[in-house]
Amino acid sequence: MKDPRDVIIAPIVTEKAFQAAEVNNAYTFEVARSASKPEIADAIEAIFDGVKVAKVNTMNRKGKTYRNRRNNRIGTRPTKKRAIVTLAEGEIDVFES
Repeated sequence: MKDPRDVIIAPIVTEKAFQAAEVNNAYTFEVARSASKPEIADAIEAIFDGVKVAKVNTMNRKGKTYRNRRNNRIGTRPTKKRAIVTLAEGEIDVFES
């Protein structure tokens, strides 16, 4: 089994993520691109004590392309994977850990 800290990279701290946490008890995290839904659920339950995961939704977000103004080269930002974790019971304090 992978280390839970290798699966969960960082929480997403935006207004939309906080609203989903308050209303639906759903928290958003940036996860490893190779992580599966069961691995994400196990990692969340291992990192945060007293939390039971109800479901996990994932999305792959393709990195945007950008143009360098100085030499007109085109580059891309990195592709990332996000997971929206809905909890059956418990709460996560994003700023604590």
